[in-house]
Amino acid sequence: MTRIYLIRHGEAEGNLYRRAQGHYNAQITAKGHRQIAALAERFKDEHIDALYSSDLMRTQITAGAITKYHDVPMILEPQIREVCLGVWEDVPWGDLSYDYPEAMTAFNDDPESWSAPGCESFEALKKRMMAAILRIAAAHDGQTVACVSHGMAIRTLLSHIMGVPSKEIRRLPHGDNTAVSLLEVDGEYVKVIYCNDASHLVGDLSTFARQSWWRKPGLHDTNNVRFRLLDPSKEPEVYLAFYAEAWESVYGSLDGFEPRLYLRCAKQRYAEDERSIAVIICGDETVGLTELDTKRGESEGYGWISLCCVKESHRRNLLGVQLLGHAVSLFRKKGYKSIRLCVSPKNTGAMSFYKENGFVKIGTTPGTFGMLDVMEKMI
Repeated sequence: MTRIYLIRHGEAEGNLYRRAQGHYNAQITAKGHRQIAALAERFKDEHIDALYSSDLMRTQITAGAITKYHDVPMILEPQIREVCLGVWEDVPWGDLSYDYPEAMTAFNDDPESWSAPGCESFEALKKRMMAAILRIAAAHDGQTVACVSHGMAIRTLLSHIMGVPSKEIRRLPHGDNTAVSLLEVDGEYVKVIYCNDASHLVGDLSTFARQSWWRKPGLHDTNNVRFRLLDPSKEPEVYLAFYAEAWESVYGSLDGFEPRLYLRCAKQRYAEDERSIAVIICGDETVGLTELDTKRGESEGYGWISLCCVKESHRRNLLGVQLLGHAVSLFRKKGYKSIRLCVSPKNTGAMSFYKENGFVKIGTTPGTFGMLDVMEKMI
């Protein structure tokens, strides 16, 4: 008999930015690293004979929780990767819910009926996960193995082992980031001892604590925004309204605000890349805007965020971080290694937000009303 700890990876960019990440090779977030540290302590005194990880970055980093206290090599196993989402990869969940509501309901509530161009079927996912687990168990008979995999991959495997039909998948809740399930494998027989235990995530470490999509059938998270690209030549009033709100929130008035200058710059950035200006929408309301400069740091390999603003009434609802996700997605596809921006040190809310999401101060630069901090995030 083989004991297998099946572990979901720590919080990754897709979990935070609310973007689909199947085979998309997302990085671990700051909270994800804290979850992994807690996971390491959980397994500190457990006996582990072997360690397997999906070959994606978020699982490999999570597997470091095991190697911290156990001298075992990490074996990369592509067959325990997440499901391939095809054309859905790296698309905001809010866009998918809006554009494909029936497919999204199927994905959450009856995954075997879900499909998207270029995707992997859940039947294929189930077969490869089961084959991989049986093969790993056979190679380590009488031992204890840790396997680091992904949310949908683990849920699909557990539903198969526990005899939960696809149409009743909600009977088997999703596992939080770094949740642990324990299997016992004896030949072809697999038994679930427990599943999705995240008792090591104390305090504010849980990803699920701030999300609602996983709680009820058919529920799409109301915090998942959808994106729309904005042409400042056609909608100057929308662009300037967000820029003015951002300016006033920092400086307390519109003194020094130069709408014609900022609009001219926005038009130039849009001409360089139509993806550079995007708004986010909750329901039917436009609640935020980001403006990216795709040329400013091109020669040095960094992207620039010129503006990132969410309406005051919608702040603290995990919306601003989704604007950051748009920037990370765009600049990573261009091959850039980091993102930079300027922020007033007096803007304590923005400073806290950017630091929490991986930005660090690398210098200062003159601004309209004093020095600004230049901050950078590696991507």
